[in-house]
Amino acid sequence: ISHWLGMTPRGGVRGDVGIAPYETSVEGAVRINGRRDGAILRRGEFPLGKRGKVCYTVSIPREGGCAMPFRAHLHTVNRHRRMVRHYCLKLGLVWQGLTHDLSKYSPTEFWRGVKYYQGWRSPNDQERLENGVSLAWLHHKGRNRHHFEYWIDYCRREDGTIYIGGCKMPKKYVAEMFCDRIAACRVYQGDEYTDASPYDYYQRSKDLRRTDASRFMHPETAALLDRWLLLLKEQGEEAAFAVIRRELETKEY
Repeated sequence: ISHWLGMTPRGGVRGDVGIAPYETSVEGAVRINGRRDGAILRRGEFPLGKRGKVCYTVSIPREGGCAMPFRAHLHTVNRHRRMVRHYCLKLGLVWQGLTHDLSKYSPTEFWRGVKYYQGWRSPNDQERLENGVSLAWLHHKGRNRHHFEYWIDYCRREDGTIYIGGCKMPKKYVAEMFCDRIAACRVYQGDEYTDASPYDYYQRSKDLRRTDASRFMHPETAALLDRWLLLLKEQGEEAAFAVIRRELETKEY
């Protein structure tokens, strides 16, 4: 059945006859029945992570005749949402945990995620690299309030002049963003994840030599996120979530 559906099960590579066991090497080559063959793992049959863990792929044709990793991307989205739901529930954010990132199942986002699937980073990065813009991301950030990019608008200074900048986010969405960053780091970093990972990633995003995206976050929102991520890094998950849950009892920063 897997052969008819064009699906490669975990632990095997689909060939013309049956499923052959494989193992990956450091160089990324594949051993089929004990024979080293670097050409078996074709473009489109991506490992789920850096460690050569292969998940299902579905042979949906794309340019070049390669398969698009349908189930690998679906697994990544589902796993990410489960983690965020778990963390949101710990903070009492039930509805946000249940509805987090539902737009990723929309055709605009999901099929682009499949097409540009990487396994070790967001497919939005690859779509942006190839096309100069990620339509999936533009769709996503306009529908999910836990992204600070959702809150970018025309703002008015005290002297009446207008500028494009970040509005102050409600605290509950900053908390969901906090959960989202932990889950994303866990999914993409795997065993290399530590409690310092989300904080370190956030600090790199503020490096103007790499990106100036963080300048669009409202200063108070940025300071709150920074404080919570540093708390996670220094005191661990249990202590950080206990503090954040108490702080969410009020709407003020």
